[in-house]
Amino acid sequence: HAALYGRTCALLDIIGEGPVWALAYLRWEQTLLDDLGFGLDLSRCTVTGTSDNLAFVSPKTGRAVSEVGAGDWVERLLPLSPALLGRGDGSDGELLEGLKVTGHFLATHLALALGDRPLPQARQRFIDVLARRKPSGQ
Repeated sequence: HAALYGRTCALLDIIGEGPVWALAYLRWEQTLLDDLGFGLDLSRCTVTGTSDNLAFVSPKTGRAVSEVGAGDWVERLLPLSPALLGRGDGSDGELLEGLKVTGHFLATHLALALGDRPLPQARQRFIDVLARRKPSGQ
């Protein structure tokens, strides 16, 4: 798991070094899912095949869905954070959306594969801290 090892070392090197480490943690979760076979496919819409206007993630398949492709299923889909695509400003709101998606797949796929263990409580504490932080400039 060379990619996961490299991502882990990079994350550990920057923990506590300003706000960028929270985004690095989100990327680490994506790499964890990828390396263990539960990766997300956010390259194109699973319904339309296009890469335009990707806005959601299927909670069953982990594939991106566009606004057009969502149709009547929109209420059942997870929001696709720009942070998961390497876009956006990396705000706490975008990170929280991204962590909601990765958390869903960690809980429904990885935790089951590990004997149905719950996700670490430290992860939820981290999310709670992000949710309480004030946006920059306030």
